[in-house]
Amino acid sequence: MRRTDKYPVDGPNALWQIYHTVSKWKAMKNFVFIQITRYSPSLRMKNWIYRHVLGMKVGEHTAFALMVMVDVFFPEKIHVGSNTIIGYNTTILAHEYLTKEYRLGEVHIGSHVMVGANTTILPGVTIGDYAVIGAGSVVHKDVAPYSFVAGNPLQTIKERQDPK
Repeated sequence: MRRTDKYPVDGPNALWQIYHTVSKWKAMKNFVFIQITRYSPSLRMKNWIYRHVLGMKVGEHTAFALMVMVDVFFPEKIHVGSNTIIGYNTTILAHEYLTKEYRLGEVHIGSHVMVGANTTILPGVTIGDYAVIGAGSVVHKDVAPYSFVAGNPLQTIKERQDPK
């Protein structure tokens, strides 16, 4: 179950009203720094920008591959544990703008998680420690710790127990 807060809007669809929600200056600054991180091969620089410019919570030794796209409007709602890998071209969203409302939700990705390439992580989900997300998946619900999930719709392939 995703945990999002819903905000109804009147008039045009919610995306047309984005700058009532987020400062256009914040969006432009975030966009520029996110593009730098998408193309940078330096993991240290990426994590520094995520932590100190975008306000994300990122653990030690976490690696964001090339072309990862984090939420432009609300990156501060993204939390990633330590020693996690976010695969190539993955998108992590903390917002949804719909026709009659917008939704915001924090994303919590645990430690020692492997997210495969081209995955989309939707707002309001939690991915437990040591989980593995198959490439090309859409994470629309919580993922239990130590589990292997994949697909669209997301399905549990295997659940593991704590190896200790």
